[in-house]
Amino acid sequence: MRTSRASYLRSLDPHLSRQLWTLLSGSFANALGNGVVFPFLLIYLHNVRGIPLGTSGLVLAATSVAGLVAGPASGALIDHLGPRRVLVASMVVSAAGFGGFALVHSTGAAFLAATLAGLGNGSFWPSHATLVAALTERETRHNAYAMQRVLNNLGIGVGGVVGGLIATTAHPGTYQLLFAIDALTFGGYLVALRFVPSPPHVRRASGEGRGGYRLVLRHKTFLGYILLNASLIAVGFSLLGDIFPAFAKNVAHVDERGIGLCFLANTLVIVVAQLPVAKWLEGRRRMAAYGVEGSIWAGAWLIVFAGGWWLSGSAATAVFALALAIFGFGECFHGTVQNALIADLAKPGLLGRYLALNGFAFQLGGAAGRAAGGFALALAPHGLWLAAAAAAFGMGASALVLERFIPSGVRRTPLTAAV
Repeated sequence: MRTSRASYLRSLDPHLSRQLWTLLSGSFANALGNGVVFPFLLIYLHNVRGIPLGTSGLVLAATSVAGLVAGPASGALIDHLGPRRVLVASMVVSAAGFGGFALVHSTGAAFLAATLAGLGNGSFWPSHATLVAALTERETRHNAYAMQRVLNNLGIGVGGVVGGLIATTAHPGTYQLLFAIDALTFGGYLVALRFVPSPPHVRRASGEGRGGYRLVLRHKTFLGYILLNASLIAVGFSLLGDIFPAFAKNVAHVDERGIGLCFLANTLVIVVAQLPVAKWLEGRRRMAAYGVEGSIWAGAWLIVFAGGWWLSGSAATAVFALALAIFGFGECFHGTVQNALIADLAKPGLLGRYLALNGFAFQLGGAAGRAAGGFALALAPHGLWLAAAAAAFGMGASALVLERFIPSGVRRTPLTAAV
């Protein structure tokens, strides 16, 4: 028994290079800073700065809208200049944006900070994902992205606890400290990047000619896939990171420490389950994984509805922690499949554009989820979670329909044993 257990634990080794571990350590620092501020941003805008709830939702949506602009532009730059250079620029802009929230005292200033944060964030994800893909082989790429999810969520979870211990609406300065911490962690990522070389430039296959995004936009299967992704973002991640904390505090009367503990529960599940889920998905259908994800998320939102309807305070905190833990298990399926499948679908020399367009869809889904979620939270805070549960289940089911259009050679997660 002990030997088989040790053998299984060894099989979870993601087989990553030292350069990739360095890159992911910088990503962890960045995630730590994001975790400090993300759960409390809507609370800060509404409860501390007095910006109306619906308008605060629009401020958060502005971050995604700015990312919509930055994503496609960064994709072209990634393919021409390389992902590392674009990453450096995105860190500088992100530090200015998220750090700028500390100086916000009006709606206009909030929109300006959100725009800068969105420009940095929109260019970060495609450049970071492209650099990860360039530093890995196809057979281990899903493990690399899975490990990235582990470290990112560990950082976000620890950051959420730290933010919950620091922040209190009675002292606005504590929220300003959160944004200062976040800005400093972007510097940590830049330090890590100094030790990660730029990967060799990948040239476009002969016969492709020029076309850039025109070639990507002709890829109908890919477009269907990113539409599915955007829909899942709208009913999943955008509600988790931005709308849930405000619901927990203002409707169920959960304090900042309780919110931080809820996100810690989410994180711990991902840290423990991500690599085993990635291992279990090897050789299995990727779109079926999306179906499982949608069902799990639907269950999590139903639990949030129940906790908010019947409970408050510490009792609601316990139920919400369970819901976010279940949601985190669903995230493990998403993290294993998404970027690795895009790398398999992408044409040579255009991976930056593919990932940027997926980032565009991510931001679009995030903007829609935040904007609609903010107003729904003001009008029907409990009904929001019933609608989100139904939509998440529907998106998961639609993935099975999309599967028939995905090339047979990439429908399943590769086996690490093939290395």
